[in-house]
Amino acid sequence: MPVIRPHPPTGVEDALLGMVAGRFSEDPPIKVHSGIQRILKARRAMVEAKTADWALGEALAFGTLLMEGYHVRLSGQDVERGTFSHRHHVLHDQDVDGKTYNALQNLSSTQQKYSVSNSSLSEFGVLGFELGFSQHNPNSLVIWEAQFGDFFNTAQPIVDQFISSGQDKWIRQSGLVMLLPHGFEGMGPEHSSARMERFLQMCNDNEDVINMDLIDEQLADANWLICNVTTPANMFHVLRRQMHMKFRKPLVIFTPKSLLRHPKARSSFDEMVTGTTFQRVIPEQGSPKNVKKTIFCTGKVYYDLVEEREKRGLNDEVAITRIEQLHPFPYDVIEEEVKRFPNSQIAWCQEEHKNAGGWAYVKPRLSNISKKNVGYAGRDPAASAATGNKKAHKDEIRRLMDDAFTL
Repeated sequence: MPVIRPHPPTGVEDALLGMVAGRFSEDPPIKVHSGIQRILKARRAMVEAKTADWALGEALAFGTLLMEGYHVRLSGQDVERGTFSHRHHVLHDQDVDGKTYNALQNLSSTQQKYSVSNSSLSEFGVLGFELGFSQHNPNSLVIWEAQFGDFFNTAQPIVDQFISSGQDKWIRQSGLVMLLPHGFEGMGPEHSSARMERFLQMCNDNEDVINMDLIDEQLADANWLICNVTTPANMFHVLRRQMHMKFRKPLVIFTPKSLLRHPKARSSFDEMVTGTTFQRVIPEQGSPKNVKKTIFCTGKVYYDLVEEREKRGLNDEVAITRIEQLHPFPYDVIEEEVKRFPNSQIAWCQEEHKNAGGWAYVKPRLSNISKKNVGYAGRDPAASAATGNKKAHKDEIRRLMDDAFTL
C-alpha cells in the first residue's frame, strides 16, 4: 500500500492571516448601519482572540488568495450581504446613496481584484456564465452561491451537461465552486436540501474498488470534488486548495445555515497557518475508552450528535467521525479510524431521508473498507425533501437520535 502524500499546502503565514483579518474587521471609511457596527465589533473581538467563525474563515481564504495574486469572483443571489446576513462584504453608506465599501477590495495596492456581485434570479444563465469564466481564467477562484441549495435545480442542465462531465466530454478543466446551503432546520421542503444524492450519483468512482492512490492522483482522476465541511478552517483550506492544485476540478460544497453562528463551529487561527491543510476526515476528537459504536456522518448533524451523546452519557461508548470530503472517498483515513476502534459497530447517520443524502453512496464504500455491516440512522424514505411541520420535524430528530445511539 502506498504512503498517502499530504494535500497541497494551503496554510499561510500568521502575519498574513492577521493582516487580512484586521482589514476585514476594521471600521470602514463610510457611515454604516448600527447593526453593521455591532457585527464589525464582534469580528474584531474574534480577531483579537485569533478565532474565526464561518464568515471570517471564508474571508480569510478570499483575502489570502487575493494577496497571492489570484482573482476571486463571487456571484449569486444576495451574495454581497449573504442570504443569512453573515457575509457583509459590500457595506452601504447610510448618508450617501449608492456609495459602498468592500474591505477585501482594499487590502493592499498589490492585491488581485475581488469581484462580488448579486445576480438575478436566473440560475441557469448565471451558473453557465460563471462556468465559462472559470474555464477562460483558471487562475481565478470563481464561485457561484445558491440562495438556498435546492435553487440549483433550475440550472440542472448546466450541472449535468457541462460541470459534472465537462472534462470527460471536451477535455476542458474548470475550477468552478458551487456553494449550496444545505441543512434541515425545520424550514420546510423548499429550503432544506441541496439534493446531495444527485451530485454523488454523478461521481465517477467505482464503489467496488478501494482506491488507495496518492491524494493528488485521486483528485486528478475525479470528475469533481464533493465536500460537506463543518469548520471554518476546513472551509478556508478547501477554497484555497482550488487554486493550489496543479489542475482544476469543479468543487461542490454543501454549506451550512445554522452553523454560520453556531458557538461550536469556530476555528483557531492556528488551524490555518503554515503547515496546516484540508482535512478530508475529522476523526473522533475525544479519547473514548470502551467504544461500542462508531458513527460516521457528514455536515451539521455532527454537532447535534455530539450534543446528544453528552446528554445520554455515552462519550466513552460512541465515537463520532466526520467525513468532510465525500468524493473522492477518503478510504485511507477512514481505514485508520476503523482500526482505531476495531470492536465497535459501524453506523452512518444523516439528517436527510434514506432515499436522499449520502447513504446510498457511502454505505457500500464504508462496508468495503470496514468489512462490517453498516447500520443506518436517519429519516425514513420520503418523496418530499423535508417536512413543513415543526412538530413532525422535531419528532424525526428524536427518532434519528434514538437510532444513532442504540447500542
